[in-house]
Amino acid sequence: MDHVRKSRTWASATTPDTRHPTTPANWLIATLLFATLLFAATASAQTSRAGDGIGAAQVDAIYPDIEKLYIDLHQNPELSLHEQRTAATLAARVKALGYEVTTGVGGTGVVAILKNGPGPVVMLRTELDALPIEEKTGLPFASTVKTKSDAGDVVSVSHMCGHDLHMAAWSGTAELMAKNRAHWHGTLMLVGQPAEEIVAGATAMLRDGLFTRFPKPDYALGIHDEPGLPAGVIGFHPGYFRANSTGLDMTVYGKGGHGAYPQSAIDPVVIAARIVLGLQTIVSRENDPNDPAVVTVGSIHGGSASNIIPDQVKLQITVRSLDPAVQKRLIAAIERQAKFEALAANAPKEPLVETKSNTDAVYNDPALTQRMVAAARAALGAGQVVEMPAQMGGEDFSQFGLAGVHAVLLHVGAVDAAKLEASHKSGVPLPGVHSPLWAPEREPTIKAAMRAETAILMDLLQGR
Repeated sequence: MDHVRKSRTWASATTPDTRHPTTPANWLIATLLFATLLFAATASAQTSRAGDGIGAAQVDAIYPDIEKLYIDLHQNPELSLHEQRTAATLAARVKALGYEVTTGVGGTGVVAILKNGPGPVVMLRTELDALPIEEKTGLPFASTVKTKSDAGDVVSVSHMCGHDLHMAAWSGTAELMAKNRAHWHGTLMLVGQPAEEIVAGATAMLRDGLFTRFPKPDYALGIHDEPGLPAGVIGFHPGYFRANSTGLDMTVYGKGGHGAYPQSAIDPVVIAARIVLGLQTIVSRENDPNDPAVVTVGSIHGGSASNIIPDQVKLQITVRSLDPAVQKRLIAAIERQAKFEALAANAPKEPLVETKSNTDAVYNDPALTQRMVAAARAALGAGQVVEMPAQMGGEDFSQFGLAGVHAVLLHVGAVDAAKLEASHKSGVPLPGVHSPLWAPEREPTIKAAMRAETAILMDLLQGR
């Protein structure tokens, strides 16, 4: 998952704003204290409640096998659109549980269907792919995989975004729902989605008939690990939750020449530098501060020697916002500023701006979010399910909601609570997702994800 983190601490508001992130600065402290105070009561209640999903005892019973799966997936990561082994591993597990399994959907995607009488269709998604990052956690089961990228480069591969956690919980939930089918009715649809890291897999599966070849869900659920929450705490946010994310490639054109005679050339390096500086004013001077937005130039390449003025310079830009209308304005402003910087420098032609990747903002259906929160709190305890702010990272889970399904993406904390509190006090940030040091607390995170998933699915599938 593409994840852009904020440096300041988070806070939940009493009344959620469905368009914007909450902002008070005591959110993390309150979450830690609330979770700690209620932990003992929650733990004892988890095994005694009836009708609140699948109990902790069942989760504990299957966990050793699920942890083995997690370690196997962690040691054998695969890049986006190349998740053959990963998909086969998950497909074999759910097929053995009695699901009707189809592979190769949208490339390497997996769809598993368990029909259990009349009732709604509910979808649970996990992601399959890993990242081109060298793992540096020092874990005994750390990934050492290297492979060739689509560009032909040899790259390290690792699950530094937690998709291995998601898949492990998804598999455990599949097993628990199959074993407890006497307590729910309807159709459970499990989706293993490829290529989330390049925000392409959801669209690929939809184009391959995800909602036409298979039953179209009434509801869809996704869960992602979260470095800003204590391990095992579920985070939610109604409304816009994850950002619109657009990746742009820009080529700035000039007229090459000798570095000693700049008057005979048109320098695209200088034009590009002006563009980079100008783009910073889009958010600071053209955008409403109440509408979160990010414009980042992450890559700039041009030239081959100190005494040569090149013909062109290439920029790579990421654009983020929560509001779709804001996203359109940001991109239009980027194109406008680039065009007129080039015009001012008498460039031979205006810059070429190409969209290389794009995904829409994740919108969590507010009513469904509250229903899911109630089900998760009934199973885990009120202190273990907390509101969190929206984030500027992108996620193509958004495409399922845009296809007409009531959808909600939740987060599950994956960091030791004491370490989070120490980090907050010291101001020294902990490794987050997409870091080579990302090492989540696997047991409490996976168990909480399974508890939350099963509780929500049982509720939506009329298991109460």
